[in-house]
Amino acid sequence: MTEAGADRELRAEAKVAATPERVWELLTDFSRMAQWSPEMVRMVPMKPGGLRAGQWYLGINRRKAVVWPTRSVVAAVEHGRRLVWDTRSSGAQWIWELEPDEGGTRVVHRRPVPKMTLLSRAFAPVFLGGSVEHADELEQGMARTVAGLKAAAEA
Repeated sequence: MTEAGADRELRAEAKVAATPERVWELLTDFSRMAQWSPEMVRMVPMKPGGLRAGQWYLGINRRKAVVWPTRSVVAAVEHGRRLVWDTRSSGAQWIWELEPDEGGTRVVHRRPVPKMTLLSRAFAPVFLGGSVEHADELEQGMARTVAGLKAAAEA
């Protein structure tokens, strides 16, 4: 357990020996995200039109025996550079940033929580082992997700 709160900004990053275009291609193939993310089972688009600002996704998440849905709305898409979605049920924002870096790509994955929802404050302590503990677990999971993306991009 850390001293920081559950609503702290979580972060994971890596230098990837692949172009930003290759990393972006993998990052935006949401069917592959579950291979890398220990909590995500699936992301399903809920509106026509593909990946774009305003698109809704239904996320199916799991932790041990607990499975729950989330609704995320894409807040920003800057092709090859930045992808942001807001998870309305938790108040969290999920940010992916890519930038060219010495023949590869620097990947930064962040999760700030501009305003943690009442639902999130009630759900995590009861079903996920505690809010701070779940945030710690999420940050470790983000590092695994970034490492999985890196491995796939460099393969």
